[in-house]
Amino acid sequence: MLRAVALLSCLASAAAFAPSAMLPRATRAARATGPSMQLYKDGSLQGKGVNIIPIFPRPASLDGTAVGDQGFDPFGFSSWVNMKFVREAEIKHGRIAMLAFAGIMVEAAGIKAPGVESVFGPTKDIFEIHNLAVEKGSMGQILLWTGFLEMVIGWPAMNEMLNDPSSKRIPGDFGFDPLGLGKGSMARKQLSEIKNGRLAMLAVSGIVHHTLITGKGPLG
Repeated sequence: MLRAVALLSCLASAAAFAPSAMLPRATRAARATGPSMQLYKDGSLQGKGVNIIPIFPRPASLDGTAVGDQGFDPFGFSSWVNMKFVREAEIKHGRIAMLAFAGIMVEAAGIKAPGVESVFGPTKDIFEIHNLAVEKGSMGQILLWTGFLEMVIGWPAMNEMLNDPSSKRIPGDFGFDPLGLGKGSMARKQLSEIKNGRLAMLAVSGIVHHTLITGKGPLG
């Protein structure tokens, strides 16, 4: 039974990382891609009838309006947890994981910013770097400033989204787009971010466990 559940979970994870090329472009006519799939004028993808693993019933709380919703929730978490809160947490963790993966690979490739090696030494072990960052206070500074930003920006935005019925804020949106990349339809970009964030979380977890088991980095 446990093997079957694990296999089904893997299949669902693989489906979550399927290429976004299957999404029709916003400039083209909308075309059905599932039982109740429709691309609306604003470019948002609705999948109210999609259920990635049919043997598990689709929870009523998953109405298909969230980007990347494939109806997969075998344990019914969406029935008792606010999905806006969960999606906000997923997006934040995904963004952090994408930054972490990029940083790990840059360090593993031996690319260092000026002055870093004189502080941390010639090391590529992510655990050794972490311990040195804690010892020298670098990690404390990161914790301090990220905590400050979360209190003055993240928490108020979350509170507004969850408690203000008139709020139109969507999870992960902080109104920060200095390069104007959010112009036009956002559905494809939001789906790409969700999929890349999920993949990055798995990748960073894999690198950490690989280093613990083998003592070598991702390129070692």
